[in-house]
Amino acid sequence: MKVGITQFVTDRTIDIVSLARHCERLGFESLWVPEHPVVPVDMTTPFPGSADGKLPDFYKRLMDPFVGLAAAAGATEKILLGTGICLVPERNPLYTAKEVATVDRVSNGRFLFGIGAGWIGEEAEVFGVDFPRRWTQTREHVQALKVLWSEEHPEFHGKYVDFPKVWCYPKPIQQPHPPILIAGELERMAARVADYGDGWIPRGRAIDPAGVEQGRARIAGLYRERGRDPAQLTVSIYGADPDRESNRRFADAGTDRVVHMLPSKGEAETVKQLEQWAAELL
Repeated sequence: MKVGITQFVTDRTIDIVSLARHCERLGFESLWVPEHPVVPVDMTTPFPGSADGKLPDFYKRLMDPFVGLAAAAGATEKILLGTGICLVPERNPLYTAKEVATVDRVSNGRFLFGIGAGWIGEEAEVFGVDFPRRWTQTREHVQALKVLWSEEHPEFHGKYVDFPKVWCYPKPIQQPHPPILIAGELERMAARVADYGDGWIPRGRAIDPAGVEQGRARIAGLYRERGRDPAQLTVSIYGADPDRESNRRFADAGTDRVVHMLPSKGEAETVKQLEQWAAELL
């Protein structure tokens, strides 16, 4: 079982370079950082993780994931570096293609592209996202990204993305592109992963091992229908409770990786927690 770490890294937490170095030193397989470019002040969407529905302060203070991961890449040698998750429809795919490829280059092929469509409607609207159809928009963005990563003179003409032939370099080290890992647990998730993803990222507090086993089997069946090899599918549990027995049950159900979420704290508290988890889980 591979064990990764995620944290909402902000200007008030441990810095990303120190976090990456400590994670690598202690033997964690991967480090993931989330994304929320801005959060509107006037927001009515309730936060599902709290009783009062208020958004935690750290959501408002997040660093850019690609800049942060590029810095982490330069400070490490082996640990994998992932977006957990990148809000694809909120981004211009021309910029995203270059940023993904750049991080993959500077990390020597260690990048994992975890993606989602976002859940804060007010945030999405700031970026012009077609929020009710945000997953349709996400699919088109990913299609455009794949063209940008693979063709010498890529061009794309769709509903949400439209550009003429362009130069788009560098290309990623990982070919045809870094793994695209899709977040979610809903009914349509399996089709999304089978259509344009390489892996599935369900939330640890929204799914149990039985759900993982069922979901993996369903995606594998859709892979076969599309002529894809189910052996290439990966499952990464995001935000799982840090418990060795729970990790074992997830592994038995077909999980390849669990990613545990650190509290958004300073360096001393974070390192202490990391060392404890390393002793208990690795």
